[in-house]
Amino acid sequence: MIDGETVVDAHVHAPRLSTLKHGWLDWADAFSGAHPWRSAYDEHGDPVPERLDALLDAEGVDRALLFCEYSPRATGIQPIEDLLPVLAHNPVRFRLVANVNPHLHHPLRSEAERQLDLGAVAVKLHPVHGCFSPADKELYPLYALCAERGVPVILHSGTSSFAGARSAFGNPELLIDVIEDFPDVQFVLAHGGRGWWYDTAAFLALNKANVWMDLAGLPPKKLPEYYGRFGLARLATKWIFGTDWPGVPGTARNVTALRGLGLPDETLAGVLSGNAAKVFPGLGV
Repeated sequence: MIDGETVVDAHVHAPRLSTLKHGWLDWADAFSGAHPWRSAYDEHGDPVPERLDALLDAEGVDRALLFCEYSPRATGIQPIEDLLPVLAHNPVRFRLVANVNPHLHHPLRSEAERQLDLGAVAVKLHPVHGCFSPADKELYPLYALCAERGVPVILHSGTSSFAGARSAFGNPELLIDVIEDFPDVQFVLAHGGRGWWYDTAAFLALNKANVWMDLAGLPPKKLPEYYGRFGLARLATKWIFGTDWPGVPGTARNVTALRGLGLPDETLAGVLSGNAAKVFPGLGV
């Protein structure tokens, strides 16, 4: 909690460092600045649940959604099982997010069910790192599963700087049919169309009741530049706070910068926690 506001960070990475390609470590060090993210890790590069919990608590994070990732081409494989000790240490603060890759998992539905049964509250797809279209009909059984279970789908939208990524798959336009075919699924556009597709992501969020945007990796002070023509106060009703930790100079710093945008108090509370509570089941905020 920061200045009386509940904070949900809906986009957190806490992998075992040995599972990562070197480019990920370069990214984390470059964008974290002076933030001591490595203090949450032991000498072997494994996250220490107590340290991670204490660090996020000090940053004012009440709930954190932890991402696994199966993207051997771009960042490596960070299995969901590696996050189970963190969840076990503090199941109030932490939630898991599943991830599937059609080039690795078949059938996708079965793997998604397995990860959801481990406690995941959402499914993340990374078309850019996995090099697949989110509109591929092979994914439709997965979307149907999420509709049946009331589970939201997070999709990377926008570019990626990692070697091996294919940013063309981050175009939110690819999702238009999926969004319309699965109106009962809540879709979260991670990174808000970062790079070339800010307008597309914003338009979809404003015009589709089941589309949201997370702010991970977007400097809050730049949001008026990216989305100003849509009216920030209006668009912010579809924003979900996320940092892309550890690639951020601190959660509290981003919250302070968001406050500086002058959003109405009710809207800011929605961005920081209320909208996440609407989308992700069981957050208890």
